[in-house]
Amino acid sequence: MSYFFQFLFLITFIGAIAFFVINIKKVIRNIHLGTGNLPQDNKSIRWKKMARIALGQSKMVVQPIPGILHILVYLGFIIINIEVLEIIIDGIFGTHRIFSFLGLFYDFLIGSFEVLALIVIGSVFIFWCRRNIKKVKRFFKKEMNGWPKEDGNIILYIELILMLLFLTMNGADYWNNANQGLELAGSFPISQHLFSFFQDFHPSTLHVVERAMWWLHILGILFFLNYLYYSKHFHILSAFPNVWYSKITPKAKLENLASVKKEVELMMNPEVDPFAASPNNENEASEKFGAQDIFDLNKVQLLNAYSCTECGRCTAECPANITGKRLSPRKIMMDTRDRIEEVSKNIDRNGQFKDDNKKLLGDYISSEEIWACTSCNACTEACPISIDPLSIIIKLRQFLVMEKSEAPMEINLMMQNVENKGTPWPFNNSDRLNWNN
Repeated sequence: MSYFFQFLFLITFIGAIAFFVINIKKVIRNIHLGTGNLPQDNKSIRWKKMARIALGQSKMVVQPIPGILHILVYLGFIIINIEVLEIIIDGIFGTHRIFSFLGLFYDFLIGSFEVLALIVIGSVFIFWCRRNIKKVKRFFKKEMNGWPKEDGNIILYIELILMLLFLTMNGADYWNNANQGLELAGSFPISQHLFSFFQDFHPSTLHVVERAMWWLHILGILFFLNYLYYSKHFHILSAFPNVWYSKITPKAKLENLASVKKEVELMMNPEVDPFAASPNNENEASEKFGAQDIFDLNKVQLLNAYSCTECGRCTAECPANITGKRLSPRKIMMDTRDRIEEVSKNIDRNGQFKDDNKKLLGDYISSEEIWACTSCNACTEACPISIDPLSIIIKLRQFLVMEKSEAPMEINLMMQNVENKGTPWPFNNSDRLNWNN
């Protein structure tokens, strides 16, 4: 490789990595718009959970066929990209197959990469058929119209093209050397047969083909790397931290508001003199109960939004959605991410967030959606990477109830009964023994 191509590769590589780092820093900044700190407790439990769910993909195989295919694509795509390291070194230093000195181990690696590439191609084809021919219902909900639907297919096309470029590059390289009676390091069990027609090509033509495929393959990988930020496939990067920071307490346990809990404890303590409490500082901003916008959600919830794969398993299990109500847990996560991105662009334009008169609750997520939730946790149980849509729904409900007094009539009646009679039913405490009659 000439110095010109080495320089061109280096500039392209540095530019792609720089753009990727800029976007990752932006994601980190956006996640830190949330409240609180990322949990650091029970590290051993979190490591085990991450190994089991993110690495082992234990929740994917609940649905065996798509689960196993996903594992094959995941492993194949990751392992095959080990050869990207060789491509990068070759590109920088102008070498060709720099790791060929590994001998038989190199033959094994290249041969394994080719077999995995073929498996990935087959799996991608099945995924495409499920999405576009079989038309699995969860891929065609209302929230999946437009870009989300297109993004799913674009990812499949990119993966297919990258694997074909890899095999074509190897096939052209193999036959270029074979036609000249030269021995090429590596084993090519797939490409030498798949592209056997290359044996009729002139070596100079095959050299051009190999170089073209080499460039397209590495450019495609760099493009895919930077495409992740704009795609649902960002979970390739965020799934591991998302599972690590996910909830490890029982799913049914809801987080109490600390300020409310403190007031209740004071009310229930007969030894506390309520008039002895120090008055609030008038200069302090009053605490907001619940969440109205992304700034009121915690950092884990914002990370959840970025990690959503839009697979729809949560929505497919949601009893409210199944019975025709507007709630879709997947839409909750997609709307939250859309709002984060809108806020992010606002910050990029103005240096800091400038009020845009929009809120997550109302402009993105309606009260009808969140009150349709039965709090059953089916969505969190179904999610392959432990995303918790219910936690966001509960925070939005808390805001409506405690800040806006906008609860459904049935809930308002229940709270009124508790306040006036000490029970959720319209009966006096003295009639407790008659409630079951």
